Amino acid sequence: MPVPARRLPSWVWVTGLTTGAIAAVVFLTAQAEQGPHPTASAANRPSASASTGAQPSASPKPSATPKAAEVPGSSGTGRRIVYSLGQHRVWLVDADDTARRTFTVWPGTVAPAVGSFTVSLRKDATTGSDGVAIEHIVYFSATSGVNIAFSNAVDGSSPPPAAAGTQTGGIRMAKADGTALWAFGETGTRVRVVE
Repeated sequence: MPVPARRLPSWVWVTGLTTGAIAAVVFLTAQAEQGPHPTASAANRPSASASTGAQPSASPKPSATPKAAEVPGSSGTGRRIVYSLGQHRVWLVDADDTARRTFTVWPGTVAPAVGSFTVSLRKDATTGSDGVAIEHIVYFSATSGVNIAFSNAVDGSSPPPAAAGTQTGGIRMAKADGTALWAFGETGTRVRVVE
């Protein structure tokens, strides 16, 4: 007498397919993390150095000058996060006043006041006022009823242009910079905003 073929229960198939899909997503995510990432640069801002007689150069100029990497002298001392409104740059400064990391950012439409603040709240993830999924949200100030916080887009993208009249307090950065600021900026960490 022939033995009937055994069928696998449907949950086995669903589990196998789900596991395979998750493995594929993890693999593709790892590959994407090794690829190029968008960065904030001076090229996104208007340049005052352009003139009518300027000739295009054969090679692009670096987006940051050597002075851009120096921690501003007016930023105080000790372990702190420094944010320059004019340079659109953040420094993570150790207790010995050495910059551990510096990077450019995309500011929101509402700027924090110049002064000293502390990290008051941290959120793992949420949706920004522009509808973008963000993570590593580090709040430190409020201006005109708008919360000011550092964050990065989950997908690492730069923020879309704000709609006319929209008030946004998010200071966005590249994903790797957001991860570094999140690790550095615990609740109570000092934040110094300079011109």
